Parts: sequence; structure tokens; C-alpha cells
Amino acid sequence: MESSSGPSVITNYPTIEPRGLRDRYIGTISEKDLGASVTVCGWVSKVREHGEHLVFIDVRDFSGIVQVVAHSSVELRAEYVVRVKGKVTRRPEGTENSSLDTGQVELTDSEIELLAQADPPPFSLTDRVEVDESTRLRFRYLDLRREKMQSNLRARARINSAIRASMERQGFTELETPLLWTPTPEGAREFVVPSRLNHGSSYVLPQSPQIAKQLLMVSGFDRYYQIARCLRDEDLRADRQFEFTQLDLEASFVSQDDVMEFISDAVMGASRAVGLEHVDPIGRITWRDAIDLYGVDKPDMRFGHTLIDVTDIFADTQVRALSAPCVKALVAPNPSELTRSKLDGLVDRAKALGAKGLLWLRVESKDGELTLDSPVAKFISDAESRELIAKVGAKAGSVILMVADEWQSACQVLGQLRLELGRKLADPNQFTYVWVVDFPLFEGMSEDGSLISAHHPFTMPNQDDFDKLESDPLSVRSQSYDLVLNGWELGSGSIRIHRSDIQARIFSLLGISTEEAKNRFGFLLEAFRFGAPPHGGFAFGIDRLTALLVGEDNIREVIAFPKTQSGSDLMTGAPKPLEKSSWDLLGLSVKPVSKNQI
Repeated sequence: MESSSGPSVITNYPTIEPRGLRDRYIGTISEKDLGASVTVCGWVSKVREHGEHLVFIDVRDFSGIVQVVAHSSVELRAEYVVRVKGKVTRRPEGTENSSLDTGQVELTDSEIELLAQADPPPFSLTDRVEVDESTRLRFRYLDLRREKMQSNLRARARINSAIRASMERQGFTELETPLLWTPTPEGAREFVVPSRLNHGSSYVLPQSPQIAKQLLMVSGFDRYYQIARCLRDEDLRADRQFEFTQLDLEASFVSQDDVMEFISDAVMGASRAVGLEHVDPIGRITWRDAIDLYGVDKPDMRFGHTLIDVTDIFADTQVRALSAPCVKALVAPNPSELTRSKLDGLVDRAKALGAKGLLWLRVESKDGELTLDSPVAKFISDAESRELIAKVGAKAGSVILMVADEWQSACQVLGQLRLELGRKLADPNQFTYVWVVDFPLFEGMSEDGSLISAHHPFTMPNQDDFDKLESDPLSVRSQSYDLVLNGWELGSGSIRIHRSDIQARIFSLLGISTEEAKNRFGFLLEAFRFGAPPHGGFAFGIDRLTALLVGEDNIREVIAFPKTQSGSDLMTGAPKPLEKSSWDLLGLSVKPVSKNQI
């Protein structure tokens, strides 16, 4: 599904009249107010002296900037906080500023009241000046004054509002779940909170409300949602933080299609909240087709150049490098940029990604026929060459990349190269959502011979695959589904297991004993004994969705007070050592850090 246009400039002017020290928001002043007296409050953005008697002052609040004309006796500096009462007049001809909504007018006959002085800021607060991120995070309260950050966070507020409206319109009840919780079987490390009242025992901060929301289904709430705070002690990167926010929902007596429709409505509402219009419905692709065509389970479908299976062409090949269970080909994007040195670099990159090698073939036209030019071209038969060129649709100047390996490995390597080479072809103003369905129930085998769950142990298998659970478990599909936007996974969900007989079979395959299951999540299994409805749910990251919709690559740009990639808060200095007395209250002591831990 594609948008009709890119993100619009976000404005969020309140519709109610301002109160207190002002009667107008700056960004709402226009030519319709000519002759009116208005009072505004804000920060001094710039001061410009004009001759001996006049000074021009740019004053801003969150909604915009206006030029104020005052007497030169006024002593102001950047970031001073002021209250201005003035008359709205038209700017003299030739001095208008078309880049500002208020650029046709100015405030004259101004009375300026100084509300607070300010030290010079450590960096420019205009978006035109690049500032090191560590400096921005150290002084985040100043960074948040910048127009871009104001726009991003107000867009996020609009997205949250649209999500809530969608959920309430669809009959969901907003319920809160605990932040002090018990360990859950979700894979990532959890933050531990030692108990002062129960020495030696701890809570954990929830990775998600997964088990709590399933208990709410047993409780009969039918449709639950929450804009939930979740916490995971994992390595950080551009799209990951220790603490993050997600739309979390669960519903009873529903199918996979029902849950996907609930979520589709919410993300469409979020998109519209920032000025994007889309064409319904969101498309679908199976997990196997996503891997086969794009090499990843979160495909970026804004550009073509899909992977092509050419295994049959090389079934009897004499080229040893192509003798493999699967041979995948990719007609490379931007072939004119692929010099010999860059092609050699792609070979090294493919090996770094786990491939045994990468073959490249440049297509040339000789005497009206297309031929292949490559170090291995002489080993490829004429018939193989003709079939390959025809099957991949190559033209003169095309470059064909090929990886031969096991099916999934070949797809994943070539899929990563597709992204790295073709991402520049993707239109940044296009937003393509897609549902990925029919994921495998298990992702492989552990060293002890038990299966490894691909999602979590409460994921319901596809009903058509129940008879394969013991005989061919790695081919069993799950009733799980991911929502992807422009190559980013927004979130995932599944239909849950609510029957004890099915759950027992899954636990057995996962190598989870009855005692272990009771210790890890016995309270959930106990609840299911009292009548659990069929249910399913989903969760998607609001940080990531907002970042994509406003055109940011890093979720720190849509979070008010994020951590750095090392997990530090540069503004507050957290994390900080605790006093010994605090540890004593918890009945704990801290071991000194050894040299090999540093």
C-alpha cells in the first residue's frame, strides 16, 4: 500500500484560546489580524539592531516565529523568555519572509516584558546547524526547543491519539498491566528490581504485557488494549532502546484476519494523523515468499529487483560453485556504478554474510546477441547463458549476481545485497505496508535435540499442520503475523494456544517439562484450567512507527529523553552508583568489577 504524498509539516496548534499571560499563539498570527493588538509569550530567537533607534527581535513559541519591532533601548539576548504586547502590522514591501507562516506581518508599537534571562546556549537551536548528538542529548531540554524536535514529538502525540481513537472505535477497553512483574519466557534479558521487603527476591520489568493480557482474556474483558511501556536489557542500536512504547492488544473469539484488521485500522489512523493518505487494504505475503523473493522476512517493497530462482538452469552445470541445492540470482540495481573493484567488494561482503561465494556476470551485447562477461563466464555453457539472461530479464549493461547454497542461506545473503544496493531507489515519500504471514512455528533445533520456538511457546500452530507436529515439526506453520513498513518490522502477533492438550504437545517438543512449565508460567496455565477463550493479539512499536512516518532513521529523534547507544543518559548521568546504605536496605552487596569485565 502506497501513500499519495510524503509527510506534511506537523502543526498542532490548540483550537482553544490561550490563557494566562498571552492571548495568542505566535503561529496563528496572520494578515487577518492586521490592526489588532495581541499578546504573545516565548523565547527570543534572534536580535538584529537596525540603526540607532530600532531593533528587530524574532520571538518564537512552539507554534511559530514572529518579528517584533522595538526600541533599541531594549536589551535582550537569544533564549531570553519574554512577553510581548504589540500591534499586528504588514511588513514593509520587500521585507516579507515567505518561509514563515507569519512572514507577511510583524508586531509594532511593542511592549516587551522580560520574564527570564538565559545563559548563551551551548549550540545553535536552529535546524539549519548540525550539532553532535552527544551534545544534543547532554542538553536535551534545549534540543527539544528546536523546530524539528517539536514537530516530531507533537506528531507522536497525534499518532497516540489516533491509535486510541481507533481502539475505542473498535470496542477495545484500555487497561493497565503491572510494571513490577514476574520473569516471562520471551527471550530477551529483563531488568531486575530487588525487593526491599523480601530480601533475596526480585521483580522484573516486563518485556511486554504478553501474559498479563492473556489473563485479561480469561477474565472476560474480550478486547483489551494499552499504550504500554516495555523494557528489555539488550544491546542498543538506532531502532532499539532499553525502554520503548508499543500498542498492545488482545481480543477473544477472533481469527488471525480479525486481529490484522484491528491493527490495520490503527496504523492507517496513525498515518492520517500526520498527513499521509493510503489505499486500503494492506497487502499480504507469506513468510516463505518473502524470503524467496526478497531474502528477508521484513521486505522493503518500494523497489523491485526481486530474487529469482535459477536452480533448474544449473542442474547439470560444470561450474562447481553453482552445484548447490539452490541457486538464486539478482539483477543488480544501479549496474553502471558497479566497477570491477566494487564487484570484488560485493564478493567479500557476501562471504562476510555467510555465503561460500558470489558470482557476478555482466551482460554485454555482441553482434546483436546478449552474452556474459565474467571471470567464470567461460565455464558457463551457451545454453545456460541464454536461459539465465532470459529468465532474469537481463539487458545489455545489466549485472547478474548469483549465490549458490541451501535455500534460506542463498536467499538471505542475496536479499541483504539487494537492500544495500537498492535502498537508494526507494522513494522516501512512499510508505508501503505489508503483512507477513505463515511463519514457521519452530526456528530450528537446540543442542539437546529439542525444538526452538520461533515466536513464543503459546503460539497456535496452523490448523492444517497439526498432523506434522511430531513427524515433520520444522515444516509446521504458525498462526503468527508481522506488520512491516518500508523494510522495518513494526510488530508481531499471533493466535494463542488456549487448549491444554495442544499446549502439552508444544511444551514436549520444546523440551519444557511439566515442572519447568509450572515454575515459569504456572499461574497462566492454572488460569487456563478455568475456561480460556480462543484469543489472539498483536503489538507494534510506536517509537518505530513514528520515526518512519516523520522521516527519521533513528528512534531517538522521536523520544523525548532517550538513552545513548551505550545505555547512558547524558543529561542526568544515569546510571549512577548507589550508596552502600541503599544496597544494605535491599540486603545486597556489589562485587567489584574485575579487569576482564571492563
